[in-house]
Amino acid sequence: MMYFLTFREAREILKAKREGKEEVEVNLDLMRSNKKEKLYLQGDFVLFPDNSKVEVRIVEKISEDEGTVYFVKNGQVYKAAIAGEHFYKLVPTIPPTIEINGIRMHRTKDTNPLEDTMNKVNTVNPRRGEKVLDTCMGLGYTAIESARRGAEVITIEKDPNVIELARINPWSRELFTNKNIKIIQGDAFFVIKEFEDESFHVIIHDPPRFSLAGELYSEEFYEELYRVLKPGGRLFHYVGNPGKKYREKDLQRGVMERLRKVGFTNVKRVEKALGVFATKPTYPYPR
Repeated sequence: MMYFLTFREAREILKAKREGKEEVEVNLDLMRSNKKEKLYLQGDFVLFPDNSKVEVRIVEKISEDEGTVYFVKNGQVYKAAIAGEHFYKLVPTIPPTIEINGIRMHRTKDTNPLEDTMNKVNTVNPRRGEKVLDTCMGLGYTAIESARRGAEVITIEKDPNVIELARINPWSRELFTNKNIKIIQGDAFFVIKEFEDESFHVIIHDPPRFSLAGELYSEEFYEELYRVLKPGGRLFHYVGNPGKKYREKDLQRGVMERLRKVGFTNVKRVEKALGVFATKPTYPYPR
């Protein structure tokens, strides 16, 4: 069993201890449900439902760390983080996002990862029986939401560390249990070449920022997106607009120009989702 703690739950536990209480009920699944579990306060230890004992001093440290998710497994406390070539961690937004070298994978300012996901998915509105390509899985929220609407989803993730954090994250569990979701580990730039022409009704392209994955914003990659999309199919491309405010650059405009160049039509900005919507014309369609 795995129990999750953030600074919020840790502060609830410490508050109950200061008040002299012997037990406290807190949520232990990162607010994936409204369920609360009963913890017992026994001297210098907190007793979890599986009888794991965690020292109060560790709970105190967690209470001071507002940027990290922790989990308790087999009586041990771990950070939901991976250190390697880059540093990855789950951030205790609701639902969580991933931070890689300090860069968050979801918008969290004036929104949250769930609302961010819904804005993206609603733009193309996958339907029952449709096939969806989700080019950059991350924590899988767009893949999960698309599958919940009845679509068959193929989602691609390049980084095994991201997949590992998705396995830890309770909000991502449907990635690994929903039979309508297939995960491919690999680089979308190359994986997409393996799909047959006109395979998908919908593409959700949510790449890392341009500075980290410029090839996923290239005309060459857009030609592949066009090729695998069915006539009449819908594309949402998350872009953001880094640099526009401060350096007078408009990344979205460049994206839109390249999408039109490879054949997409009805190309337009979607301000609410900070991205671009486009469609592949039905036959006959010019190139």
